[in-house]
Amino acid sequence: MSVLVVAEHTNEQLKAATRHTVTAAAAIDPDVHVLVAGRGCQAVADAAAKIAGVKKVLLADDAAYEHFLAENMANLIVGLAQGYSHVLAPATSNGKNFMPRVAALLDVAMISEITAVESPDTFVRPIYAGNAMATVQSGDPKKIITVRATAFEAAAAEGGSASVEPVSAAGDSGLSGFVGRELSKSARPELTSARIVVSGGRGLGSGENFKILDQLADVLGAAVGASRAAVDAGYVPNDYQVGQTGKVVAPELYIAVGISGAIQHLAGMKDSKVIVAVNKDEEAPIFQVADYGLVGDLFQLVPELTAELEKAKKAAH
Repeated sequence: MSVLVVAEHTNEQLKAATRHTVTAAAAIDPDVHVLVAGRGCQAVADAAAKIAGVKKVLLADDAAYEHFLAENMANLIVGLAQGYSHVLAPATSNGKNFMPRVAALLDVAMISEITAVESPDTFVRPIYAGNAMATVQSGDPKKIITVRATAFEAAAAEGGSASVEPVSAAGDSGLSGFVGRELSKSARPELTSARIVVSGGRGLGSGENFKILDQLADVLGAAVGASRAAVDAGYVPNDYQVGQTGKVVAPELYIAVGISGAIQHLAGMKDSKVIVAVNKDEEAPIFQVADYGLVGDLFQLVPELTAELEKAKKAAH
């Protein structure tokens, strides 16, 4: 039976997490369909149809799905689920919101944040803040799954030629309504999809001191993140938070500045390809996962690193 992937998008653009989830779905069954639910999202459906490996795109274009309210999304997905053995969504804030409701309505177990597919009924997922990996086997007739996108390669954005078929909307459940949204705007890359991330911790001492990380990030074209300790202290907004209760990232390069390395933070970044740590405490746990470590005063080391990178950048041009 086919596998359904619920697309993550903005109504205008398809998000990369969808392509990572398609890879996970293809490991279960090659017959992968994608559901695009939103408002005015034909362009998203067209982009989904081009993803390599996607056989069909279902388009539910209705005002009820514009803001991805969990109650409305769940009713739609449950109605479509009868034709699928598995339903997958990226483990984003949206996916984590509506997929457990789907599982409850179908009376099956929720399988959260898988990082590997062993077989169509067996999956690997992190537990204990990523300190252990659990292999879970499900005997449920429908498998409802969220996917940790950083654990799977992205399917190619081009190469597919799937058909786009409209599906009837389940409509507004009337159980919730959209009130408003506060969006943080930045010229920097999005944290979860950035190739390079520079993160700061409590060691920076204040929000004002995060400016030295901004300068380093600007030179590298990086996103800026933070530990929970820095967010809780009010240094930066909570959308900067990397970790178990924040965002999970796996960039090519992760630079941790003034971060001790609590397990909750490591759970959100330890899959990064290369990890660089800057900390004055040589016993800090962050050095246990770091590929490169600098022990010293971050207020001296980070500006020096920024200056050297600027020189190298100018020399390259």
